[in-house]
Amino acid sequence: MTLPPRLLILLSLPALVTMAVFFVLPLAVLVGETGEGGGAAYLRLVDDPVFWQGLKGTLVLGTVAPALSVVVGFCVALHLARLPEGRRQGLLFLLSLPLTFSGLIVAYGFILVFGRAGFFTLLLAELGADPAVVGAMIFTPAGLGFAYCYYLIPRVVLVMLPVLVNFDTRQMDAAESLGAGRFAAFRDVLLPQVTPALIAAFCLTAAVAIGAYGTALALVGTQVQILPLLLFSKISETGADLPAAAAASVVLMAVCCAVMGLAEALGGLRRRG
Repeated sequence: MTLPPRLLILLSLPALVTMAVFFVLPLAVLVGETGEGGGAAYLRLVDDPVFWQGLKGTLVLGTVAPALSVVVGFCVALHLARLPEGRRQGLLFLLSLPLTFSGLIVAYGFILVFGRAGFFTLLLAELGADPAVVGAMIFTPAGLGFAYCYYLIPRVVLVMLPVLVNFDTRQMDAAESLGAGRFAAFRDVLLPQVTPALIAAFCLTAAVAIGAYGTALALVGTQVQILPLLLFSKISETGADLPAAAAASVVLMAVCCAVMGLAEALGGLRRRG
């Protein structure tokens, strides 16, 4: 049944109002803030070496952590897809729990487990490891990426699991019956068909990692140069530069939009191909 156009507009009105109030209006104010002084805030960003270090750190962290999460999440989803429905749903519920925690809770949890007095650190100390060295690792960029994977991997699983559950495994069996090995069948039959979902999962987790703030702030403070922490430093220190902070936030949003746009473009090319 086709609904009348007026009814469709009426039904979409709450979503349009929400989008206007909580996205369009704040974005317009933000862009207006950066336009003061003829766009001088962007010029200050370009001339600021800390900004370029933050952008580089953001891109590295937003590439490495999602890539690792995609590999691990794909393997987990592949295993879950082969389980019975009841057992799969139970494990999926447990895997989804990290998504209910805020970034600060995740960070403090990792400090309690992997910090200098954490459970894992003290356990390794019993085996002869130096707790000062082991406990300091979680406060490094590598430790931050490790913490990011905690809530990026469940997102990959949620994206990949429906694709793998609905995959016709008889194609793999047919390839193997024709002489292909298990790995060859996986590479030539399964992998090409799930590549669009893998790209989507990577871009989704990359956008989350690029914009993540609470976990990074609690674990490394402003010691690691990434754009979210650069924003924090610009609005929290004495003599805060709000126009420059607004310009940095626009750049951060543009990077996230570019990542998600890349996913849509690659997905469209894949479907047309």
